[in-house]
Amino acid sequence: MPVSASPLAAGRRHSVARRPDGAVVAVGGTAAGECRVGRWRGVLAVAAGNVHAARNTGRSHTVGLRADGTVLATGWNGDGQCEVSGWEGVTAVAAGWRRTLGLLANGRVLAAGRGTEGQCDVRSWREVVALSCGDWHSVGVRSDGSALAVGNDRRGQCAVEEWRDLRAVSAGTLHTVGLRSDGRVVATGDPGSGACEVSGWEDVAALDAGSHHTVAVTAAGRVLAAGDNSHGQCDVRGWRDIVAVAAGAAHTLGLRADGTVLVTGNDADGQCRTGAWSGVHAA
Repeated sequence: MPVSASPLAAGRRHSVARRPDGAVVAVGGTAAGECRVGRWRGVLAVAAGNVHAARNTGRSHTVGLRADGTVLATGWNGDGQCEVSGWEGVTAVAAGWRRTLGLLANGRVLAAGRGTEGQCDVRSWREVVALSCGDWHSVGVRSDGSALAVGNDRRGQCAVEEWRDLRAVSAGTLHTVGLRSDGRVVATGDPGSGACEVSGWEDVAALDAGSHHTVAVTAAGRVLAAGDNSHGQCDVRGWRDIVAVAAGAAHTLGLRADGTVLVTGNDADGQCRTGAWSGVHAA
């Protein structure tokens, strides 16, 4: 069982979900083949390559972690980010812009794809239990609750060395957020979008960083959001009975306890057309 078996993933222009039977569904942009998941089976977790919304971006990829520890990938492969067919013994996956990370059972991390900014320099990482990809940086959590980060740090998004008592972490374009064991959230990076305004959040069970926004679900099933709301991606105040969330470039997904999916935000490529989805479950 992966450390973090995410049933939802949101990318730049697409959304992905894993059903309990291991099948995967996807909607949204298909220019790079990122939604070609119809034949996937035995999948435990999904990840979607995300990137900030800009006219010169958009191509993405999708990653699936199988129950046997192997990894599937489809979509844009310009930097080899989909070359994961030889990976084995993987317990969790993360996808960013032009790269894929895989967490092994022994706490080491695999990487495929672009490493120009140092975001794939994870070979020395040890005792990792959770990981995440931003646009140009990668972050992880060690078994002792401390954090690791590599890659572009021009807005302080990699300044996580003082973080302690973490159980999860998530990376956006220029920010990073971490979930502490006490349900509080810490953040670092560019303050401009407001995505780091999470210091008052409490009782958080899970979180995810979008390009310029952050979302979280509380133990009571409510959803919190901070940051850029130019497409309504933070309009989640009325959501209830949520058990998992995923944040994309400019849209947000929420999985309800009954297996249905709520969505808000940019739908320019059909990434919010999840109305036909049902039977999606977090475990």
